[in-house]
Amino acid sequence: MENAVSAGKLSTREDRMHRGRKVTLAFLMQGWGQLVNQAFLILLLLVLHHGDGDPPYGTTTTQWIWRVSFAVPAVGTLWLVYYRAYKMPHAGRQLAAAKRKSNVTGYDIESLRLTCTFFGGRLLATAGTWFCNDVFFYGNKLFQAQFIAVISSNPSSVLTGWIWNLYNVIISLAGYHLASLLIDHKLYGRKMMQQVGFLMCFIMFIVPAFNYEYYTSPKGIKAFQAMYFLSSFFNQFGPNSVTFLVAGEVFPTPIRASAHGFSACIGKSGALLASVLYNYIDTQTKFYVVPWFGLAGMILTWLFLPDTTGLDLKEQERRWHYIRTGRGHEYHGIAIHPKHLSLWERLMGVGKNYDPEKDLKQKIEDMREEWTSKERLRREKEVGGQAAGDLECLDDDEFNENVHRYFRETTSEHLYVSGANPAVNNSDESEEDPEKVKRVSSSDEIAPVPATPGAQQSGKKESAAGLSEKSSS
Repeated sequence: MENAVSAGKLSTREDRMHRGRKVTLAFLMQGWGQLVNQAFLILLLLVLHHGDGDPPYGTTTTQWIWRVSFAVPAVGTLWLVYYRAYKMPHAGRQLAAAKRKSNVTGYDIESLRLTCTFFGGRLLATAGTWFCNDVFFYGNKLFQAQFIAVISSNPSSVLTGWIWNLYNVIISLAGYHLASLLIDHKLYGRKMMQQVGFLMCFIMFIVPAFNYEYYTSPKGIKAFQAMYFLSSFFNQFGPNSVTFLVAGEVFPTPIRASAHGFSACIGKSGALLASVLYNYIDTQTKFYVVPWFGLAGMILTWLFLPDTTGLDLKEQERRWHYIRTGRGHEYHGIAIHPKHLSLWERLMGVGKNYDPEKDLKQKIEDMREEWTSKERLRREKEVGGQAAGDLECLDDDEFNENVHRYFRETTSEHLYVSGANPAVNNSDESEEDPEKVKRVSSSDEIAPVPATPGAQQSGKKESAAGLSEKSSS
């Protein structure tokens, strides 16, 4: 998650087109873990219970199964802690850099205020839909005991329940994999996937709720069983895969971890609600209660969740920079394009400032400002005699040699030290021609600056055109 949705060097065309797939392919390992765990438990029961899965079960058998089933995942967890701490030392670099840039050392209260002001609807969407999904995720277990009691000759056997659950996990895995296949597709994507998933779960629960006796009878039990498996499939091919992803994508890096953590916390409260509430109501009442969380999740997604399919997360950072400096209305980039805004945000007029022509000029000047600050810091460190290793972070940028050359030739050299606002050497080079930039920016590489003085001006403009392509990619 930290790598796939980061806003640094990975914000490339490859990242925009396949970011969701990378995250969901990692997330679907949850399904493989459930499959391996269930198969492992069945094997343990057969080995420790003399090849028989029927009750009664001895104390030794249950204790060994319980302890071993927790000990095996603990080994993997300890390895993950080690790998995260010692093999990924730069994973939090983007957040640390953002805090330094904003002169923040602890928790940023101002960012919290701005989050509620500018991203309040998104926070409601990510937290609310995660809450609804977890009620459904645990509510899915309502089906299993009912149809097992009707179709099984030995419904009290733990082994029988585990085998049916193994079938359900296999079907869920199909949903996980289909989600990873279509989550980046421009005609389906995240938002549509989550809405369809919530809708199907709503239908799969509301149908048996109002004809419960028929569907739990031998005559209707096959349809009841089919709805159980379909609800599992669409839960994975929908909200369970999407909520984890979008809770990180719709927020910029400085607030992403807090917003994602808050959404997950609210989601787990939905799981808590289900586990407590189900102890006080009968099974048919549960079917009356659960479906409406699916409907609520679909409405929250439709109204408040933006679609980040294909969006470069670097644009989230640019917009946040403008918001953080009190210039949110001056941002004109793709992050406020109507297709990347929720219905609520469009109704509130968030996208009224979208202007690709103005944004093209802004990107060049934003990159010039970033380049100037990095170059100034580099020179200060070099003058101070710092070792080469201390400059590695400054080399880890998106600017190739042509970009460096363009900015060196169009930016006043005294700005590298003085810290004044970026300016160019003469008025002819201070602004780029948008039409020319657009024409030339279709090239994949930044054109090299000609060495001859007569051709230098043309080379600079071609470099600027390539620069605009770099920023838009």
